[in-house]
Amino acid sequence: MYKVMSGVMARAHRSGQNCFRFYSSSGTLCQKSAPTHLPEMPSCGFTSEEYKGMSKDQMMRIRKQNCNPMTMKITSYKRPVFIHQGHMQWLWDVDGTRYLDLFAGVATVAVGHCHPRVTEAAVRQLKTLWHTTNIYVHPSIHEYCEKLASYLPDPLKVIYLTNSGSEANELAMLMARLYTGNFDIITLRNAYHGGSPQTMGLTSNTTYKYPTPSGLGCTNTMNPDVFRGVWGGSHCRDSPVQTIRECSCPQGYCVANEHYIGQLKETLATSVPSRIAAFFAEPIQGLGGTVQYPKNYLKEAYKLVRERGGVCIADEVQTGFGRTGSHFWGFQGHDVIPDIVTMAKGIGNGFPMGAIVTTPEIAASFAKAVHFNTFGGSPLACSIASAVLDTIAIEGTQHNSLEVGTYLMTQMAKLRDTYEIIGDVRGKGLHIGVEMVKDKTSRSPLPVDAVLEIFEDIKDMGVLIGKGGLFGQTFRIQPPMCITLEDADFFLAVFNKSLSNYMERR
Repeated sequence: MYKVMSGVMARAHRSGQNCFRFYSSSGTLCQKSAPTHLPEMPSCGFTSEEYKGMSKDQMMRIRKQNCNPMTMKITSYKRPVFIHQGHMQWLWDVDGTRYLDLFAGVATVAVGHCHPRVTEAAVRQLKTLWHTTNIYVHPSIHEYCEKLASYLPDPLKVIYLTNSGSEANELAMLMARLYTGNFDIITLRNAYHGGSPQTMGLTSNTTYKYPTPSGLGCTNTMNPDVFRGVWGGSHCRDSPVQTIRECSCPQGYCVANEHYIGQLKETLATSVPSRIAAFFAEPIQGLGGTVQYPKNYLKEAYKLVRERGGVCIADEVQTGFGRTGSHFWGFQGHDVIPDIVTMAKGIGNGFPMGAIVTTPEIAASFAKAVHFNTFGGSPLACSIASAVLDTIAIEGTQHNSLEVGTYLMTQMAKLRDTYEIIGDVRGKGLHIGVEMVKDKTSRSPLPVDAVLEIFEDIKDMGVLIGKGGLFGQTFRIQPPMCITLEDADFFLAVFNKSLSNYMERR
């Protein structure tokens, strides 16, 4: 239900031409586009605790004086959000204001903030054993590794637990080089695989680069982006929503894919030795702006890489654990089986944890020396991660991602057709990107200031989303996977209103 005028309640009905028509309870048409007042937030059924901590001014003073300046640089909003408490898809600030969280701490809170089942598992383990390393044999790590392995296809059955996605990706680089005896690794432009010294070589975005040597032996190839890239068409990607670009490709054939694979072949022929160590790719780029490749790109890329002695690595840090809806792992949507899979974020629902999964043969090469991790695979981390897997299975989280995510994308595609500044809507499940442009003809990125203006307005109406893309032009929607269709309708109304507000101010 949405509030449209002086206390009158109305329901938003979707129409064919416009995303929303607003009707009063008597059936009278009140509004044909964006509501004149803020939509009413769905009910929650949970009451947050009253905040009694330090003031906002005190927090900002400490943030400026005692926290690294980087924390100020990455603060998302001009008017910061001071978060106090979370429950499922909801967050409360220190003033008691409630927000619908559609970013989940950067696609990390998989099943919901403070989910009761996960919280109970954490408390139970805290009362038993907080920490011991894997130099001792404790049940939690073995129970979890067996459970996680059951979710992966053969021969991906050997697991090493880490603290983060960056650490998992660094180990994947090391394993690939040890196993193949080769050094060079290829990634896609626009990719983000971490910010540690080694993974910065995999990452291909100048925003995350420093003028220091890092990640030697890493080469980037053209990103097969069918919306912003050189080639693209109207049925390239595995998504409920395709690009606005037209093509004349026959059914089952993609000229764009052929061209992008040609670029990879050129990279292999000109920029690396004849034998390489690995190829890294997210099944769908995350921080890069939810970029999706042509349907057969990864399958053909994997073949080319393996012909040159390399292994294929799927970075599932943002796409894993059912987020894409159709499959538990993003790579499954490409009909491929990688040689190494890395994961983090949703694995622990916000608890710091990562993992690298590979074959017995590749894992054996890792034993040429000793690698020790103090906190990886701790009893607490494994108990929490095990509860996350149980929750996904019990609550049908993957199916919810598919149902709500598909609904969100198809409704936002209607907004795309309404607003000239929405260039593209893409993704799978609850891994969604909305790319903002100056106009659909040029597809030039909407300026950062304009994106931030809309971004801030959405926050002020009670919804938190993310940003990404090479130019910061893409809104990212990667919520806890427990959100409902009612939540989706609320966001659609807020998004519609924020775009209407922006267009009126122009």
